[in-house]
Amino acid sequence: MIIAQNISKHFGKIEALKNISFEIGKGEIVGFLGKNGAGKTTLMRILTSYLPPASGKVLIAGQDVERNPLAIRRKIGYLPENPPLYLNMTVREYLKFAARLKDIPARETRARIDKVLDDCRLLYVQNRPIAQLSKGYKQRIGIAQAIIHEPEVLILDEPTSGLDPAQIRQVRKLIRDIEHKRTVLLSTHILSEIEQIARRILIINRGELIKDRPLEGLLKDEGAATLEEVFLKLNPPQAGRSDD
Repeated sequence: MIIAQNISKHFGKIEALKNISFEIGKGEIVGFLGKNGAGKTTLMRILTSYLPPASGKVLIAGQDVERNPLAIRRKIGYLPENPPLYLNMTVREYLKFAARLKDIPARETRARIDKVLDDCRLLYVQNRPIAQLSKGYKQRIGIAQAIIHEPEVLILDEPTSGLDPAQIRQVRKLIRDIEHKRTVLLSTHILSEIEQIARRILIINRGELIKDRPLEGLLKDEGAATLEEVFLKLNPPQAGRSDD
């Protein structure tokens, strides 16, 4: 479903991604980890056609991302770390706008909106301006727009950012419910969330893919009880430097 072949990206003299390759099959939920600045967001933007690679190729459902960006965007649901929301719109107005952008037929729009409002627990605030809502609600609106067109692939960058524990459980259940139906690439700093959702882990460090293993195999390989132990072992803090 997702094939990345020898992806590299440069920003001036900075080599953000270095010859990264992997494949993700249909229905897989894969956790994508790395420190701030490791190259995660850059790679996700390349996968979603928002940024071109310097070299290499990405295929989504057999289609080249660079050659068919509009077709690819119809197949992908993307939640960036900061969802692009129009604060003057109500929640329902925004989702109707998102449905139009994603070419959902008019006869299906109302049903799709009602479904994502329910799935993302937004019914209570559907007629309120987005500007009046908390960060947690805004994050759920971002998730709603990412799934409203029932995409084949979901790419989620920090989907539980700003959510309280109850809301995090709801998002976790939402992602679990689509396992085997959609391919999901999930990036988050909450490693316990990855452990409970993902079956496979990709870890990037300084632009290079350093691990691509099933979760259980990765823990066994590194002699670790938790993903946090693995991550800290592979990304030890440097003396005198903060990664925040």
